[in-house]
Order: sequence, then structure tokens, then C-alpha cells
Amino acid sequence: MPGGVSSPVRAFKSVGGNPVVFDRVKGAYAWDVDGNKYIDYVGTWGPAIIGHADDTVLEALNKQMQKGTSFGAPCALENELAKMVIDAVPSVEMVRFCNSGTEACMGMIRLVRAYTKRDRVIKFEGCYHGHADAFLVQAGSGVATLGLPDSPGVPKGATAGTLCATYNDLASVEEILKENEVAAIILEPVVGNSGFIAPTKEFLQGLRDLSTKYGCLLVFDEVMTGFRIAYGGAQEYFGVTPDITTMGKVIGGGLPVGAYGGRKDIMEMVAPAGPMYQAGTLSGNPLAMTAGIETLKRLKQPGSYEHLEKVTSRLIDGILEAGKAAGHEVCGGHISGMFGLFFCKGPVTAFHEATASDTKKFGRWHRMMLERGVYLAPSQYEAGFTGLCHTEEDVDYTLKMAKEVFALL
Repeated sequence: MPGGVSSPVRAFKSVGGNPVVFDRVKGAYAWDVDGNKYIDYVGTWGPAIIGHADDTVLEALNKQMQKGTSFGAPCALENELAKMVIDAVPSVEMVRFCNSGTEACMGMIRLVRAYTKRDRVIKFEGCYHGHADAFLVQAGSGVATLGLPDSPGVPKGATAGTLCATYNDLASVEEILKENEVAAIILEPVVGNSGFIAPTKEFLQGLRDLSTKYGCLLVFDEVMTGFRIAYGGAQEYFGVTPDITTMGKVIGGGLPVGAYGGRKDIMEMVAPAGPMYQAGTLSGNPLAMTAGIETLKRLKQPGSYEHLEKVTSRLIDGILEAGKAAGHEVCGGHISGMFGLFFCKGPVTAFHEATASDTKKFGRWHRMMLERGVYLAPSQYEAGFTGLCHTEEDVDYTLKMAKEVFALL
């Protein structure tokens, strides 16, 4: 396998050393093939919000497996999960399921172009929307970690219609809109692929206003934030409703899934209701639908997001306090079950500010935390995640180790 992995950030290139090879996971914990136990703050990059290998989810999956793992035909479970998504997410009146966040964003970009009859889109420096050609421009995440501003093999024509603006900077967006006919403004409503970067409410509302003014669509890529920072995603949390939303991760409960949805008049462009083609053999497969349904049922229970907020705030506030007390320049933040930190003075409001971080120091810090049984995202340019299974004792141990490591850095 190239680099020994199936996805680049897993290779630990930015933090040195060899990647951890997992053997099993349960709750908030992971065990590697050598038997070492870790408190896991990656959570399979977000989906494990109710905990790894949840007993209720596993029981439901086992029952479904007796009926079959893939139909290649409609199943009632699709309708059930679709209703849950539509009820929860303010922008979604119709939804199409697919198999990954990348696939969701591929369908989304084709849809916004088909609906508006315009070719150009605006994205933001450091925002990642999957590895489709049109999005691999100043894309953050693994691309930034590996030092690749773009990817070889992407034709110039594929990115000619992708225009980049600066996150949290409305003027940079309007400057582009004045000079171009744009199909959509596309962004992570909370950035997780340049590290954790929060928007201002004014920025998101400003994008909503600019989209209306210039006749383009507003798209929230909520593959990471959907059902994580609030049950209705970032759009519920900030009170700003986009036209189209992409989703993934949490709505599959740890199985491969993606989705895009939005206003009915836009979504009816999608085949077979309309002329815009997108398909997938495993889309809406019964296992992914089952895991998603059981996960959302759990998240909807009272106290879920209050627990995530309590655990995450104590975790990141404690880490930052320990770092500063030891004389290091650190900054960061969180929203609900999503967090991040940078080894720089901060604040970090956009990707170019994130690149000022001391990534070598982050790499040393990451390795030393790993040696002490704390598994964090192996890149300065990735957010971290907590789940309902993380306990006060987990946070206590993590903060104790963080204090110890900061003293040794």
C-alpha cells in the first residue's frame, strides 16, 4: 500500500515515527496490535461520537446482517434515516445518500452548477471538501500536512472554476463575487481540516447575505460538524441556514456513508427526479443506515450535547492552561464535541495563521502523549473529537499527561 496506509494522514509523516496499527476499539478506547491501550480523541475522525463498537449499534447491525448486507435496491431504512436527517437539519427538505463525504461533495458541486447554470464556485483556503479534482486547491488537511498545495494529476481545467477566498474575511468573498458569476459559496462552517478554526456568526450571516445578493447558493460542508456540534449541525448552532448541506461521518455511525441535501426545488434536479446524474451501488446500504439510525437515536436523548460540551471544554481548556503555564505559546478552542490547538500565540482565524504554528513542536508533543496512552490526531492540521463515552477520569489522566509532556518539551 502506498506509504503503508489507505489514507495519508494515518502515516504519521507530520509527527514522525510509525503509525499506530489498531487491533480493536471499544467506547473511548483503542488497543494497538502490541496490546497498548489509548484514550482515543480521534474517534475514527469523528463518527464514533457515541463510542466505539456501541453495544446497541452492534446488536442492530447483527440483526440486519441476518437479512443481508447490501440490497442494491430501496430499503425502508433509507426512509427512516432520511426522515431523521430532514427533521434535524434546518436546510434539508430532501436528501440523497451516498458512500463518503468526498462522494457527497462531488454530487453537491455538480448539483449547484446544474441548478444555477454557472460553473465557478468559491471555496476557502484550508477548507477540505474531499479529494475530488475541483476541491484540491489550498485544501488543508492531509494536503497541508504533506506540504502539497495542490495534487499532481489534477488537470488545470478541473480547478479553473474554483476560486479561493480567506476564511472569516467577507471582503475577500465579495471581491470575487463582483468579478465572477458564481454557482455557490462552499465552506466548512467550522473548519476542522486546518486544525480547529471557528467562524464568527457575522461571517456566516454575511455569506448568507452575499449569496442572496449575488444570486448564488450557500453550501455548508457539514461532513465533520453535522450532528457533532449540535443535533442540527453548525447551521442550528449558529442560526444560519444554507441552501445545500453535505454530511457524512456521524450519520453512518462508523460505517461508510455520505449525504447531501437541501431545498426541495434544488434537490429535484437530481436523477431520477431531474437531469443531474449521480449514482452508487452501495448508496443507502442497510448496514450504514442501521448504524446511522441507532447513533442518531442516542444523540437525540437529553443531555448528550451537554456532556460533550462539558468534557471537551474541560479537556481543551486544561491542555491550553498546562501549555501556557509551562511557557509555551499555544492557542485553541472547541465547540461541543470538536476541538483543536495550535502551537502559536494565536488567535487563529484563517488557514494562513494556522501555518505559523510550530509543527515540529507539535510532532514532539504528539509522540510523547502517544507514549503515555493518549491518541490524538497525528497532524497539526486536524481537529480532535470527544464522544459520549469519554469520562471525567479520561480527561483527568489526559491533563496529567499533558502537564507532564509540556514540562519536558
